[in-house]
Amino acid sequence: MISLSKTKILSSEEKSSLRKDRLLLVLSGILTGISFTPFPFPLTLFLFISFVPYLFVIEKRKSLLEVNRASYLFFFVLSLITIYWVGSWQSKADPFLMIGGGVLIFFYPAVLLINSSLFFLSQKIFGKEKSFWLFPIFWVTGEYVLTLTDLKFPWLTLGHGLAKFTTFIQIADIIGAFGLSAIVLYINVLVFHSIKYFSFNRKAFYKYLAVALILFLIPYFYGLLRINEQQNSDEKKIRVGVVQPNLDPWEKWELGGVEDILKNYIELSENCTQQGAKLIIWPETALPVYLLSGTYSDVVDSIYSFLRKNNVYLLTGMPDYIIHYNNPPDDAKQSKAGNFYYSTYNSILLFNPDSYEVQRYGKIHLVPLGEKVPFVDALPFLAEWFKWGVGLSGWNVGKDTTVFKMKIDNDTVKVAGLVCYESVFPDFVTNFIRKDAQFITVVTNDSWYGNSSGPYQHKEFAALRAVENRKAVVRSANGGISCLINKYGITEYETSMFTRTSFVVDVPLNNEKTFYSEYPMIVPILSSVFSIWIIGINILMWIKRKLKT
Repeated sequence: MISLSKTKILSSEEKSSLRKDRLLLVLSGILTGISFTPFPFPLTLFLFISFVPYLFVIEKRKSLLEVNRASYLFFFVLSLITIYWVGSWQSKADPFLMIGGGVLIFFYPAVLLINSSLFFLSQKIFGKEKSFWLFPIFWVTGEYVLTLTDLKFPWLTLGHGLAKFTTFIQIADIIGAFGLSAIVLYINVLVFHSIKYFSFNRKAFYKYLAVALILFLIPYFYGLLRINEQQNSDEKKIRVGVVQPNLDPWEKWELGGVEDILKNYIELSENCTQQGAKLIIWPETALPVYLLSGTYSDVVDSIYSFLRKNNVYLLTGMPDYIIHYNNPPDDAKQSKAGNFYYSTYNSILLFNPDSYEVQRYGKIHLVPLGEKVPFVDALPFLAEWFKWGVGLSGWNVGKDTTVFKMKIDNDTVKVAGLVCYESVFPDFVTNFIRKDAQFITVVTNDSWYGNSSGPYQHKEFAALRAVENRKAVVRSANGGISCLINKYGITEYETSMFTRTSFVVDVPLNNEKTFYSEYPMIVPILSSVFSIWIIGINILMWIKRKLKT
């Protein structure tokens, strides 16, 4: 018979306190969630105080389990509000995609427990009071961890939540999105302390509030200076045509109809060439075929005919593959006949009107489950277990970043090409800038997720990449949102969701490299090193206790 004598019976006051704490945690989740797009800008300001209720709750927790239990509720509410859309939840959506989206809502908060666990462990070294000042460091560490491994998903980096606060995010050209996260959290910690001391120490209250205000105003005034700076009137520009075909993302992958799809693209592209476009951009996987396989020579000929007729380059998302007859890489697939190996990529191709040479880039950051089964390289049998309807879950990882080069008006124009999800990785984009890219393009297909928060968040996050690197960003999205974002993160032109359209914009070219472009890893590396030190000290303390016993 199991004894229940050790079960703690809570008093009515304790139960009431727990209910209040849960409400505070839910409040933190709601305030943080509505700080993100698509909620309007004024709500973004909640991000500077949204962690305060949460901090009051975890201050009272005395064990790692209690801290993480409270943290999970906060993180779960945040995930529910911000990334509910990942499962697509449309009538045509694949059941596996829906399951994956549902799992993510529960799994993502569990990963964020890295942050709260580090906070608790630090208390054993520095005490609870000082550990609150370290909380932002641990949070940034957790955000950086979410850019690693096959499960990477840095979508909810807090800096991304500030995307619509254009003035404030200008300092990202120095500290990046991770640095913005740290500032946001330090302001939260300062507000938390000011409220804590309000009733019995007004001097401390005003002190913490003043420091919080200063920490807010420094990036704000820096942003005012940058936005109002004199722009270089001699800045060269390239006229770019952007195509948004608005194809059904599910039906497009059914066999047949490639010629009709191409006709749609050519028609929209001709509208751009008539306005003087020198470069045309088509979205991710524009044609649902391996165009350069030799099977679609008529389609390739039609594309080149259009390019030569209009003397225009084409940058397009496209499935691509490479055959390995000798020394195939470890992740290569074997042909059914078994006589060769091959790799398939979610790629960007650059077609030149004056040459048959095609420049290629294979997507490096693949969407977990949607484009690559996590850890399939180590556990190949997983590939057969997880394969969703439109067959996108088997892409190989691209090998290196590519900066596309075009010869236009006797100048060499250098372009960074990102595929969809890659634009949410702050440090990754800087690899292209250090290779002298003069502007950034993003080809994407966000139509999978309908008119949900996802496409709007994805578009706004690109504003951070523009500011971090001081480069214009041009997005071509299958069903929207296609746009031009200038180097200050300001959207100069954008389309509506689910419209068939094309437009032409003049995109500035510049060779500027920001401090962040050159040194993107300072904030995440320093925070990670400190966090590893905290873990190491705790391990040594645990070993010491074990040796004593």
